[in-house]
Amino acid sequence: MNNHDPRHLLRRYGLAPRKSLGQNFLVSPTAPARIAAQAEVGPQDTVLEIGAGLGTLTLALAAQAGRVIAVETDPHLVEVLRQELADFPNVTIVHGDILDLSPAALLGLSPHPPMPLWGEWQAHYLVVANLPYYITAAVMRHLHEATVRPARMVVTVQREVAQRMVAVPGKMSVLAVSTQFYGRPRVCFRLNRGAFHPAPAVDSAVVRIDTYPQPPVPVDDVAYFFRVVRGGFAQRRKQLRNTLAATLRLPPPAVAEALTEAGVAPTRRAETLSLSEWGVVAEALYRLVADSSSAK
Repeated sequence: MNNHDPRHLLRRYGLAPRKSLGQNFLVSPTAPARIAAQAEVGPQDTVLEIGAGLGTLTLALAAQAGRVIAVETDPHLVEVLRQELADFPNVTIVHGDILDLSPAALLGLSPHPPMPLWGEWQAHYLVVANLPYYITAAVMRHLHEATVRPARMVVTVQREVAQRMVAVPGKMSVLAVSTQFYGRPRVCFRLNRGAFHPAPAVDSAVVRIDTYPQPPVPVDDVAYFFRVVRGGFAQRRKQLRNTLAATLRLPPPAVAEALTEAGVAPTRRAETLSLSEWGVVAEALYRLVADSSSAK
């Protein structure tokens, strides 16, 4: 067992994995290099690593990247990281919760006024993360909606979550729509539970998401688009005309008419819609609300 193996480090520092933080440390000797390869890390790249843990993946990234910003929320692990990675000048250890941190601030970019979602502030940085299930959706949304968005993300998630990210119409979810709205996801490879310590109850998968430079569907109001999507999935078993009318507080007949206008049968359910169909539905409902407001 090498000196950087998480099991060795845990014993050396008298620590134990914290279940409350979803800590499952990567112990596979080959996985770090495979993950770094999927991220296509090079000497010109800045990598934001989320959930650095005990530094197993951090080491692989540091060997290839120009700069690594490793974020870790557990203060005990932060101290280990600072000691174990002291000889790597291109690694910066940050203690904090990524949901409370701005990527722009972490990258050291000068403050600037908020830009449009698809504005000029798309920095060429990469994100690599091993995400616990309970924060996966929140972290993905935080990064997608950041003023400065990454060019590429490679995330390790539960296998079921990975499958949801790349789902097709018939099996769509809010996570699938939001992931595919901001980038093109693909499952790179599977990691069985034995690749981690302690072994989780389920297998994991590594997903790569290449961020779109422009939105894949025409949407005038991104916030309203996602309000419609979340509303549609609020009651998955109900027909769209009913759940959207309830969640958006609009008359059911008007919603049915807007759906028909968008070319989507009012009786369909949320999981059957494609990304492009969500786009036209959101625009139709946006016009409906705008016309209702102007008529008052």
